[in-house]
Amino acid sequence: MIVDGRKIADEIISELGQNRNTFPPKLCIGVLMGQEDAASASFVKIKERVADRLQVVVVRELLSAEATTDYALRALERLSKTCAGVIVQMPLPAQIDLGAILDALPAHLDVDAITEYQGPSSKKYGGRSSIYAPVAAAVSEIFVRMGVSAHGKNAVVVGAGKLVGAPVADLLRELGSSVSVVTQNEGSLTDLKNADIVVLGAGEPGLVTPDMLKEGVVLIDAGTSEASGRLAGDASPACAEVASVFTPVPGGIGPIAVAMIFKNLFTLAPIKN
Repeated sequence: MIVDGRKIADEIISELGQNRNTFPPKLCIGVLMGQEDAASASFVKIKERVADRLQVVVVRELLSAEATTDYALRALERLSKTCAGVIVQMPLPAQIDLGAILDALPAHLDVDAITEYQGPSSKKYGGRSSIYAPVAAAVSEIFVRMGVSAHGKNAVVVGAGKLVGAPVADLLRELGSSVSVVTQNEGSLTDLKNADIVVLGAGEPGLVTPDMLKEGVVLIDAGTSEASGRLAGDASPACAEVASVFTPVPGGIGPIAVAMIFKNLFTLAPIKN
């Protein structure tokens, strides 16, 4: 079954819209991003369309190719003073210390759940339910909607990044899967052949082909990159022929993950008095 991520995202956003009047009229989300990164600009535009639909103001802090870590920290501080949530849109310019930026990101504004203070392992956050990293939350949503049980299953996650691999691996462990993580320095793609669940987050177009997979696998493609001027996933589209559940790129996990960013924002934002 091919997952229609746009339809699922639309349903989530519509539900959030019904609760919009619970929050202050001016609700802002901040984005710290590189000024000259075209891919980041494209992703932010997608988020801005959802923000507009939910009457959320997007405030950008643009970092030039020459920006220093100190300048980025000051920009983050400005966003933190005015916004109910903040996104660090990676990649930042290479010379900026990403670790320092993430350390300075206030946990109560971290809608990507990227800091060590939040994520699936957290049980409570400020008296509210914990928030999940958007891609992990999107995977969980797909499992619920498609009737996928991860308990007792063999799962392989390709990539160990902060936005996809690491939080999804944590989620799968929490759901009772036996999880292997494949990176350039760890594991092998041959592990995919025995996996009941495969999550891809490498960012390498066409990395996985149908012959590498088990028949009936649940295949979540969260890898996004550009190939021949078009957005592509880590899995060949032909993988849909062997998968019982398949998320295409574009139109699969991405739209749902964006919706989850705003679900997290509404969880963390102050309630209107």
